[in-house]
Amino acid sequence: MKPTIRLRLTLAFAVLLLGTCATVLAVNDALLYNSLYAQISSPNPEQSQPTSLSQNDYSDDLAGKDAQKAHALEVQQALSAQLRAGALRSAAGPSAAALAVAALLGLGICWLVAGRMLRPLRTLTAATRRISQDRLHERIALTGPRDELKELADTFDEMVTRLESSFTSQRRFVADAAHELRTPLAIVRTGAEVQLARRDSTPAEWEASARRVLSAAGRAERLLDGLLALARSDSGVLAAEPHDLAVAAATALADADDEAEQAALTVTSDLRPAPVVGDPALLDRLAANLVHNAVRHNHDGGWVAVTTTHDEAVVSLTVSNSGAIVPAADVDRLFEPFQRLPAQPSTRPAPVRSTGLGLAIVRSIVRAHGGTITAMPNDGGGLTVVVTLPVDDHGQFAVVMATQN
Repeated sequence: MKPTIRLRLTLAFAVLLLGTCATVLAVNDALLYNSLYAQISSPNPEQSQPTSLSQNDYSDDLAGKDAQKAHALEVQQALSAQLRAGALRSAAGPSAAALAVAALLGLGICWLVAGRMLRPLRTLTAATRRISQDRLHERIALTGPRDELKELADTFDEMVTRLESSFTSQRRFVADAAHELRTPLAIVRTGAEVQLARRDSTPAEWEASARRVLSAAGRAERLLDGLLALARSDSGVLAAEPHDLAVAAATALADADDEAEQAALTVTSDLRPAPVVGDPALLDRLAANLVHNAVRHNHDGGWVAVTTTHDEAVVSLTVSNSGAIVPAADVDRLFEPFQRLPAQPSTRPAPVRSTGLGLAIVRSIVRAHGGTITAMPNDGGGLTVVVTLPVDDHGQFAVVMATQN
């Protein structure tokens, strides 16, 4: 059985306490010994020296007295040593007993203190075991002083909050995707059932049904294509090739030219070189989504402006358009999957229904390339979206372009 942290802390504290007590007792005994040595002093040997007398008759008596004094000195020294040893032995017993009592009390106190210190960890462990995918609403909410354990518990709560938000977003995304896919599939199935039930359908009716099926299939195809692009950009597995956002924007404008002409939109562009390193397919998709979004969510006779710039650190792609008034509070919501603004009378109907993934895909692609995206509603209606990406500063763009030319 492996020793617990509480037991290891208890033993460490007890050893420290025992060592401190032993040191104090050792110092105390040393001071006691020195005090006894100073107080129980031996007689002065000079007192035992023979006295110088002028009478020769008393020399034999003096010699005898000197021998007696020397013997008395030896006896007194032995007695002093015996008294010191006895005093130290008398102090050693209570000192050892006090040390043993301190060790036992120290073990108990250290056990209680270690348990009190580790109580937040037990709370954290219990909460971690309780929390699961279906119980992400629970939190530790540890109270007490702002120490390392409180900071650890707060960090764990923040992580669970992010996980809960991620799981909620994922569930909502799956539900929205299932709903969006169910609609075109229901159209296809209903059209087929109706035509099969009507045996006398004319060729024109069959043709109309086939067109509805094609339209629904195209909608499902666009939705699946958007989902694949979103999953690819979220995966983080990207190619790292030189690309030019100006070229991507020009291609997107060319693809949207017919739709812009039908709506009598005024399209202006200022496309300066914007070299980046990234996934060319995703960067083209980024520019195409922004341009098509600006063209489709517009009104007849409106305008679209596309610019690309770069400096020493970043390149930027800015797409602005006229259109319906966009509330500032709804701007961030537009970047969530399957989020659309309510249709307004001033906005022309789009030739194909939006999948609701355009700006969500753009945001995911921008994040995958280490960039930023901001959106601001225009005063007269419409939206201005600014994408900023790190510039290619390794010279790869110029080398590859020169090779291609």
